[in-house]
Amino acid sequence: QVQLVESGGGLVQAGGSLRLSCAASGRTLSMYDLGWFRQAPGKDRDFVAAITRIGRSSYYGDSVGGRFTLPRDNAKNTVYLQMNSLKPEDTAVYYCTAGRIYGSYYEAARYDYWGQGTQVTVSS
Repeated sequence: QVQLVESGGGLVQAGGSLRLSCAASGRTLSMYDLGWFRQAPGKDRDFVAAITRIGRSSYYGDSVGGRFTLPRDNAKNTVYLQMNSLKPEDTAVYYCTAGRIYGSYYEAARYDYWGQGTQVTVSS
């Protein structure tokens, strides 16, 4: 079992930056592929970004590519989501997730463990 706890959400103005953290306990994160999804009110949970177990490859949703990055620090058992040039449409609850992915990293159902989520609000 892996327990994931997100932090770092908050209110930011458009054009600003935030860094979300996802700290894991129970198992070492280096054993898992890691991802971030987000869900806005009344919408489906959407893929944001993912990084493979040994960090060689990362993937980003079309709406965040070039603005978000996904560094992982296996020594700290933590993965981050660095969000730059934030837009009001980035407003959502952001969820950290972990799993051993065989196939598409873009599908939420492939991940096994989820954090409780952290709210990000971008004002215009």
